[in-house]
Amino acid sequence: QVQLVESGGGLVQSGGSLRLSCVASGISFGANDMGWYRQAPGKQREPVATIIRGGSTNYADSVKGRFTISRDNAKNTVWLQMDSLKPEDTAVYFCTAYRPLLGNRYWGQGTPVTVSP
Repeated sequence: QVQLVESGGGLVQSGGSLRLSCVASGISFGANDMGWYRQAPGKQREPVATIIRGGSTNYADSVKGRFTISRDNAKNTVWLQMDSLKPEDTAVYFCTAYRPLLGNRYWGQGTPVTVSP
């Protein structure tokens, strides 16, 4: 059974920080690309940050310089450090795993982030 369990969301004031965590089980973590997406009410789910097996990262333009994605394969964990948060960052944040070659894609249940003005 594959599980991606997110935590760390909550309510924070504009300019504050949060660190999201995603712990994976049921997959070969080191063989998967990992990422964070977010979805606000009435909007499409959008990619925020990705980190591939080799450690290279990619960020949406809207979060560059403010968010940092990292992973520890020994802990089966990926993090998203969010600094200088803005109200427009308010969304449910989802962890995702992708296995190249096999083509498997998995999603967590999401953790909500609310940034007050």
